[in-house]
Amino acid sequence: MRVFNTMTRQKEELIPIEEGKIRLYACGPTVYNFIHIGNARPLVVFDTLRRYLEWRGYEVNFVQNFTDIDDKIIRRANEEGITFEQVAEKYIGEFWTDAKGLGVREATTHPKATENIDTIIDIVSRLVERGYAYRAENGDVYFRTRKFDEYGKLSHQPIDDLESGARIAVGEVKEDPLDFALWKAAKEGEPSWPSPWSDGRPGWHIECSAMARSYLGESIDIHGGGQDLIFPHHENEIAQSECCNGVPFARYWMHNGYINVDNKKMSKSLNNFFTVRDVANAYGYEAIRFFLISSSYRMPINYNTEIIQQGINALDRLYNCKNAMDFALQSAADGEPDAVFAAKVEARRNQFIEAMDDDLNTADGIAALFELVKDINVMLTSTPNKATIACGKALFDELTDVLGFCYERGQAGNDDEAAEIEALIEARTTARKEKNWAEADRIRDELKARNIILEDTPQGVKWHRG
Repeated sequence: MRVFNTMTRQKEELIPIEEGKIRLYACGPTVYNFIHIGNARPLVVFDTLRRYLEWRGYEVNFVQNFTDIDDKIIRRANEEGITFEQVAEKYIGEFWTDAKGLGVREATTHPKATENIDTIIDIVSRLVERGYAYRAENGDVYFRTRKFDEYGKLSHQPIDDLESGARIAVGEVKEDPLDFALWKAAKEGEPSWPSPWSDGRPGWHIECSAMARSYLGESIDIHGGGQDLIFPHHENEIAQSECCNGVPFARYWMHNGYINVDNKKMSKSLNNFFTVRDVANAYGYEAIRFFLISSSYRMPINYNTEIIQQGINALDRLYNCKNAMDFALQSAADGEPDAVFAAKVEARRNQFIEAMDDDLNTADGIAALFELVKDINVMLTSTPNKATIACGKALFDELTDVLGFCYERGQAGNDDEAAEIEALIEARTTARKEKNWAEADRIRDELKARNIILEDTPQGVKWHRG
């Protein structure tokens, strides 16, 4: 597999530190609100990467954090008159509602910043001891950015360009505008933890360095996140981690592109800001997942209702194929798999692998899946045996599982309705055999009113929703 490394700006062969194992870290949400569709893109992209790597036989140790202490969380706690812990727990719960709705699997570990204060203090202490960090007069601790000669290597920005945009905010007492906070002294009424420098809390950047080291080690294989995190967040992670540990922080840096809405940047000020929950209530979660990986993860994608509807239509084709195979298997005879069809299935497997091995090219991976669907649909027009159908179904199930599709419909709660529909179809079939055309037409009209489409096949009548 080759992945595009933001550090080198080119595709590189993925060679893990330890053969057969991948250490993957992806930055998680700051839990003070519902996630929006921009937050959802890295969530789904790196879930898909993890799924594919595991399908290819890697053992993946995947860490995705929760930032559970932050200015925004403290502000929300004050607004709602509750503790910061209550805010964090509330929105971690809301996060999981949306993440599971999107078909995202739990990471190996989901650590919280507040669970790693000791490690954070240890890293900051080492940086202070080695002269890479200093305590300011107000109890804050800052990283000496200029002391790290390679600062800017991820974002490919010369230090002079970075300096021109640097500012010292009110209340900060830095030696240099480029320096960034590792530890923040607590203001009155804020939550805090004791440290050698002040009662305070960690800066934003240090928490990911601490959690990556705690759960994955000093060097990791892949660090991922949204394009917006390249600078300053990931740049600062590199600086503090490598100055503390003395080894490269991550071998590969993978970043997904932005989401635009109707060809405009998503922004609250433009009133085009959509939460995952709002979109899911209108279109379902699976349509969002399809949209988020229907294009190359590195490219910007454009959200609008037409594109979401196209995803729904594509998912309909997948579910129709899945249901058609399940239906055909009920009456299929035993036998050996058809060799010509089995060869086509193997070709689609190789097509999918070739696409996904090329920097997680999910667009071409999805194309391979739909070519398989076309092959299966043609196969089902004959009277295939069980082994032939099972051959196509096995790969269909594997590829939809890697991409995270076909999980939302037909879940618990729909069984009674499905049984009722099948009973009506059976009653219509009986009525037609008895030449009771009026009853057959009545049942047909009832099913049509419920948006149930009937289709005559060599295996009998099958149905799907329109």
